[in-house]
Amino acid sequence: MRALVTGGAGFIGSTLVGALIARGDEVLVVDDLSAGKRENLDPAARLIEADIRDTGRMAVIAAEFRPDAVYHLAAQIDVRTSMADPLHDASVNVLGTLSVLQAARDAGARAVVVCSTGGAIYGDGAPLPTTEDEPPEPESPYGLGKLAAERYTRFFVRAHGLPALVLRFANVYGPRQHPAGGAGVVSLFCDRARTGGRPTVFGDGGQTRDFLYVGDVARAALASADRLAAGELAGEVFNVGTGTESTITELAATIGRVAGLDADAFAPEFEAARPGELRRSCLDPSRGLAALGLPAPTTLAVGLAATWTWHTRRS
Repeated sequence: MRALVTGGAGFIGSTLVGALIARGDEVLVVDDLSAGKRENLDPAARLIEADIRDTGRMAVIAAEFRPDAVYHLAAQIDVRTSMADPLHDASVNVLGTLSVLQAARDAGARAVVVCSTGGAIYGDGAPLPTTEDEPPEPESPYGLGKLAAERYTRFFVRAHGLPALVLRFANVYGPRQHPAGGAGVVSLFCDRARTGGRPTVFGDGGQTRDFLYVGDVARAALASADRLAAGELAGEVFNVGTGTESTITELAATIGRVAGLDADAFAPEFEAARPGELRRSCLDPSRGLAALGLPAPTTLAVGLAATWTWHTRRS
């Protein structure tokens, strides 16, 4: 298939691009390189440097490439940034998504996979692990923007017959997640372990997350596009997570062990909690696993070992 991947030069996007090329797909990446890097990409992928908010450019790109599948990962991903500048967050995550949806519709795409967020949409107080039936209660502009993008996606399914679905990710980690530019806590802690520092924990460390290995994200996205192209699952929303909570202090201790560090030497340093961030988050992935025919999620121990190996090899 011909696959168009927005945000494909980023951490998650480049992992998906690699999986697409490995199975023989022709891949076009659209990325403005504000966060993604050319060197992340498999050389077999073609890159167009463009902003997804440029609706005219996106329309031309999609019309010329005629993708069978569109994977929409380009996004503003930082909760803190959304709190400080909600207009920018909405311009990328809402208007940018609309631009991609229109381009995919007009180009006749047979599958559109829109990537969203789990914890930031459900909000604090949701039963854990949280199912897709839980009413959304976003606690930040980031969550609000992602929810709006989801609802526009389902509108395009109803109004235009667009074969699209939404994947709500837990906290994704893995190789290629650089510890800069709003990177996740796993990458930041691995970098501290690699450079001889100690992990910084915001709050008391008892907050929890559902840590999802990036390879599981790629598998879910591929399976989603295949089912959509077969005429199934349009309009659905699926969690992609592990169903397991881990506290931030537990995560730090596990990374310290994987890195072979003394527990006292890698003990966390605590700072004030940051606004807009959830206390607890954990997704129930069972509906998506069954509908998409996916294997059990990668365990945290296995995923962290692969992630630590990548960190030790980078310069």
